[in-house]
Amino acid sequence: MKVWRWILALVIIAALAAFCWHWVAEDPGYVLVRFRGYTLQTSLLAAVVLLLLAWAVLGALWRAARWPFGAFSRRHRRVSRQRLADGLVALMEGRHGDAERDLHRASRLNALRGPALLAAAEAASRRGEHPRALQALDQAAQVAPQAARVLRARVLRRDGKPAEALTLLTPEADSGSLSPGGWRELVLAALAAGDMRRARNALEPLQKSGVMGTRAYNALETQVLIASIQAASDGAVLNALWSQWPKAQRRAPAVVDAYARKAASYGLVLPAMDEVESALRREWSPPLVETYGSLAGDDLDARLRRAEGWLDAHPNDPSLQLSLGRMCVRLKLWSRARQYLERSLALAPSASAWEALGDAYTGLDDAALAQRCYRNAIAMVRGDVTEPLPETTMVGGRLDTRPIAVEERDVHGVPRLKE
Repeated sequence: MKVWRWILALVIIAALAAFCWHWVAEDPGYVLVRFRGYTLQTSLLAAVVLLLLAWAVLGALWRAARWPFGAFSRRHRRVSRQRLADGLVALMEGRHGDAERDLHRASRLNALRGPALLAAAEAASRRGEHPRALQALDQAAQVAPQAARVLRARVLRRDGKPAEALTLLTPEADSGSLSPGGWRELVLAALAAGDMRRARNALEPLQKSGVMGTRAYNALETQVLIASIQAASDGAVLNALWSQWPKAQRRAPAVVDAYARKAASYGLVLPAMDEVESALRREWSPPLVETYGSLAGDDLDARLRRAEGWLDAHPNDPSLQLSLGRMCVRLKLWSRARQYLERSLALAPSASAWEALGDAYTGLDDAALAQRCYRNAIAMVRGDVTEPLPETTMVGGRLDTRPIAVEERDVHGVPRLKE
């Protein structure tokens, strides 16, 4: 297709050239120039061509005359660009001292002054030289004020001064003129300073700015929401805060887990249970299952029966086994607790499961095995080797480490045959 376009363009150009030549040939014009007794006669077309050639020759002579005088400036530009490139590479490689030196040298070229000083400030900040970074940002603010302000807030936050960083970014945030990177720094500074309201208010413009990917934004949003829940002073404040949030923010399992634990600590067990059960109906979450089994309440029997009903769909989930074991321990169903906890340890050993199993053996009046379980729990926390239980004490003689097979079905609900 492009070849035909070029052919068509050449045909059009040829037609126009033929027409113009015919038009000029009919009347080529006449130019007469007299100067100090000299006379020059030619056609208009030749005069135009001569003027163009003279202009080109004069331009070439002017460039040739200027070339020796511009050699130093050209070398300065070339060296500065090379230093900027070397400094950025050194910054990425972690050679922050070399990066800062090269970038400061590159900033001597006016065209590179802004980015070179910003990168030099970042290098100094990563070295822990925060005063030097702020000095570089003072100079960079004359060229790139908005970028320098965002980077200054980052340096202050790294230096343990989130309140100053928040104060620096707040005026632009209130006016809505904050840059995308500034919104991210505002959220992090507010989070570090304990200003949860400011951090939550900055989430929406941060999401609209598109500076962060979906996964990174969701992680930061979850961090802010959990911190807001932890900062709630009482149950009324917690419930008011929870009811104000959109449903999308109340669906993250980690946020629901934080709310349930905090609400239970204030005696709001029923709202905590409702949120956990609703979240588990939407999406299965092992941490939420553990929270479900650890919450207090008078409905422990009903909660145990409900959790045992989940075994059909999740027979190989160690968190569910641990949660069931903990509830059985609290109900003093020692043998059932022992079975669930041994199953949890067989699927995925954890310090929590060893501790709960120690409680079960304590209820069975077996102090020796209880102490061994407690020692294993401490050993797992420290990263040491655990001591296995005697096979004669286990249910069935030994721990069954094989996962229970789950029936697989197709989209129509028909069971699949194993190959």
